[in-house]
Amino acid sequence: MSSNQKIAIRTVYFSIIGNSCLALCKGIGGILGNSYALIADAIESTTDIFSSLLVLFGLKYAKRPADENHPYGHGKIEPLITFGVVAILITSATIIAYQSIENIRTPHDAPEVWTLLLLGVIILWKELSYRVVIQKSKQTKSTSLTADAWHHRSDAITSLLAFIGIAIAVLMGKGYESADDWAALLASIFILYNSYQILRPALGEIMDEHLHEDFCNEVIQASEEVNGVIGIEKCLARKTGMTYLVDLHVIVDGNASVFEGHEIAHQLKDHLLSVLPNLSDALIHIEPNFERIK
Repeated sequence: MSSNQKIAIRTVYFSIIGNSCLALCKGIGGILGNSYALIADAIESTTDIFSSLLVLFGLKYAKRPADENHPYGHGKIEPLITFGVVAILITSATIIAYQSIENIRTPHDAPEVWTLLLLGVIILWKELSYRVVIQKSKQTKSTSLTADAWHHRSDAITSLLAFIGIAIAVLMGKGYESADDWAALLASIFILYNSYQILRPALGEIMDEHLHEDFCNEVIQASEEVNGVIGIEKCLARKTGMTYLVDLHVIVDGNASVFEGHEIAHQLKDHLLSVLPNLSDALIHIEPNFERIK
């Protein structure tokens, strides 16, 4: 198991433990404090637990080595897992929206004041969790970990909306009891928007969309350090899990023999794999340096 995979798996365990504690606190607080916005928040945290478990499964599956049926490895499970996470988010948003509308139509008492203190602590914790997980997702290049990070951010924002709704209901008094429910409804809309933001890059990864210009620049720069490489005509990169597969068209001396070109390609591949830890494999095509290229 690579260091990036270990970091990603430890980070998901952090998410699971944190979301489990928060879901319990929010659920109890929402019931005792008469706040559906807080209960809706608890529903989202509960779905976050299941989505984090899904991410954990994906990370553990993705680390399997390449085999006869999967010569490029099992990394593509990551964006597929992200699709599952998005499905869970959309389901939770739909449940929250439906119940919010039902509560808006039904008269009820305002939430308890002390729920604001609970939400304040939750907001700070979820924003901290987002910053921790998003930093780890950037470090490991994990799509599913990025989705997990945005779960924390969406949870922080829904908690903030719940805080605003409860504050309005408590401070404005009679006639504003449903502000709490309107906050939950607004939170469900935000969750749907955030679902699209999570889905878009995962879809691009599945479709091998060209989204890796920065990594290609790293490959080109490293390639130019190898003797015999005159330049790079083309560099294409595909992401698989937390690593990349690269197709590289390398310009060499047109007078070089087949054997010399073959040796340059092998030296280049060995060099790239040694200096780029996120590179899992490189397919190198040799291009002769004709006058039109000079």
